[in-house]
Amino acid sequence: MTKLIFEESVRSQRILRLLGAMVIILSLFGPVFSVTRDSRTSRLLTYSEIADLYSGSRLSPDLELRLNNILTEPFVGNLSPKPMPPISTSPLLGDYIRVAQWNIERGLEFEALKAVFEGGDRVEELLDQQRYPLNSPARNELLDQARQLRASDVIILNEVDWGLKRSDYRNIPEELAAVLGWNYAFGVEFVELSPVQRSLGTISGPDVLGEDLDAARYKGLHGTAILSRFPLENVRLIPFRTQLYDWFQTERKGVSLIEKGRRTLVRKVFLETALQEVRRGGRSMLIAEIVDPRFPAGRATVVATHLEIRTSPAKRRVQLNELLATIKPIRTPVIVAGDMNTSGTDMTPTTIERELRKRFGKPEYLIKTGINQVLGIGMLHDALSATLTFGRNHGDPTVRHIPFIMPNEERKFFSVLKDFRFDDGGRLDFRGEPLRSFGGKKNTLANSNERDGKGFVTTFRLPRPIKFIGKFKLDWIFVKPVHLFDSSDYQGSYLFAPHFGRTLGAVNSLVPERISDHSPIIVDLPLSEPHIKKSARKK
Repeated sequence: MTKLIFEESVRSQRILRLLGAMVIILSLFGPVFSVTRDSRTSRLLTYSEIADLYSGSRLSPDLELRLNNILTEPFVGNLSPKPMPPISTSPLLGDYIRVAQWNIERGLEFEALKAVFEGGDRVEELLDQQRYPLNSPARNELLDQARQLRASDVIILNEVDWGLKRSDYRNIPEELAAVLGWNYAFGVEFVELSPVQRSLGTISGPDVLGEDLDAARYKGLHGTAILSRFPLENVRLIPFRTQLYDWFQTERKGVSLIEKGRRTLVRKVFLETALQEVRRGGRSMLIAEIVDPRFPAGRATVVATHLEIRTSPAKRRVQLNELLATIKPIRTPVIVAGDMNTSGTDMTPTTIERELRKRFGKPEYLIKTGINQVLGIGMLHDALSATLTFGRNHGDPTVRHIPFIMPNEERKFFSVLKDFRFDDGGRLDFRGEPLRSFGGKKNTLANSNERDGKGFVTTFRLPRPIKFIGKFKLDWIFVKPVHLFDSSDYQGSYLFAPHFGRTLGAVNSLVPERISDHSPIIVDLPLSEPHIKKSARKK
């Protein structure tokens, strides 16, 4: 009897040890199994459900619940089991991580995108040998930029598709993460409805073609992604409470005659096509913590966003303020990145009523009209003001706002960012100095975003820009370092502070039609105080 009790005790201890080992394994590698393919696909909408989303503003309770789940719960794939991946090092920065941001224009040029991330010979295979001859400066620059981008540790992507015909029904965030062997998070902004309705023939017009869709593969998801060499934790998808444009109702009923005229003019001059885009959803923030014991605080928070384009700069700041209120309590280092649509122009679809209200409802217009009438310089003043304003603002939306003469509606966006203070007193880094910026530039944000002689290196261009017209600095990386309590303190800490921010315009030209209408940007963040002499500049 004693022997039986002893054997049972041994057996029980073995079972407990086995269970304990399983718990340890799951705790160490839990992220690998955190989301399975079955749990992801079970959340997706069926083709008939997506078609039903177009039918009207009133949805069934079940469909409304499923849509809300898609728009508020991120898809997370912790694919890499490596708890401590290799980290780059340099004589100037010591150990550092590199962060990249890229609006990939839906992933239309996926093979080129994949080649850049894959590396090897694939990039050279895609190069036009006549345009980029062997050993030419242009070829070497493109290949170097591809290497610089590939050396990133975290990549924030805007305009990312999953299950759309235009991008071959690919699950782009998962496929790119698999190419890199990284972890990823994907937040859905919109469920795209126009392709389904074009397929059914319920959307028509001169710019609309019928589509032959594969219903089994169509998922209709479009949003923002974070790819990371490090584990992702506490991933959240937070839609903005303030949605500045109704992509469902407004687009479904069609644009006004005057707006159609504006879009036609833009298409003829710049080759930029603006089709009707009916979709459910709205702009959001995708937030995740990247985790590694070598980080100053053991983790850092990544905030990926894409602010509304079809609105005015003043209204866009409402979303900015909402984002800042959301991240205010965060005490770790913070990286905010994305397409901020800082064009300085009002892209709200227009009507005759709105154009009249915009002019006659503004005191600036009345004052300017009065001055013009008195001095008799109306058309000359308007032309000169418009030329000076655009030439001054297109590459540097941070320049000073001078009412009536050279207004800059985007200036306050950056003032809000610079004045913002986290609950722990931390600030976003606005410093710019030659020894810490790419190209040896100085002034506002030069350390984190590349500047040139005309302001910032622009990140977006239309298919056919006219000199500087049609080019904008829309994409940004902003960083809250460790122990920075004044956004312009040149004597302060540079731990996890942005260095050598750069725009990689050449790599975007890997294929004739460009990989995207936006260029990628990168920045380096040191994990200790860098070996660079601090500037003599005062606060």
